[in-house]
Amino acid sequence: MITDFKDLDLSKRYTYADYITWQFDDMVELIKGKIFRMSPAPNMKHQRISLKLSSKIDRFLEENKCEVFTAPFDVRLPLPKKKQTKSKIDTVVQPDVCVVCDLNKLDKQGCIGAPDWIIEILSKSTSKKDLIDKFDIYQEAGVKEYWIVRPDEESVTTYLLDDSGNYKIVRQKPYLKEESVPVSIFPDFEIVLSEVFPDF
Repeated sequence: MITDFKDLDLSKRYTYADYITWQFDDMVELIKGKIFRMSPAPNMKHQRISLKLSSKIDRFLEENKCEVFTAPFDVRLPLPKKKQTKSKIDTVVQPDVCVVCDLNKLDKQGCIGAPDWIIEILSKSTSKKDLIDKFDIYQEAGVKEYWIVRPDEESVTTYLLDDSGNYKIVRQKPYLKEESVPVSIFPDFEIVLSEVFPDF
């Protein structure tokens, strides 16, 4: 049993079976077996944006079978091309916000399988992971819609999975604070960004 993050071998590849045995306080994610140590607690602006987004989504979903979750919430992603069994899953992430519509994917440990919609809120320490590593993982796993939120720029970029399983950017220009962002998987829902990025 590993009780200190320092005891992990960062050159080694791990699975979810390893992940659930670790007994330390550090928050980590696994992406294709590689350990990513999560940064300290997000700053207040990040937390407020996450709360605003998840609250708006939750209100919209009140009469919908889908559910919204916020980090920390384990999402295990068996990657289809690797034909992973549950015990061999090597990708476990904690999205800032995610929406799951197939409730059969939920269990006591979190979600197993791709959520329908994931939102990541960038910070300096996570931007590379969110823009590259997680982008590729979410695309491969089949997450239908992926949003990147940039708190400093107060903007949102949205991606939608196409029929070939690749992300296509919904609009080349990011959505700005003065605009509303349509949610592609819910055609009758949009989020007003001035209500997400209030004057702090």
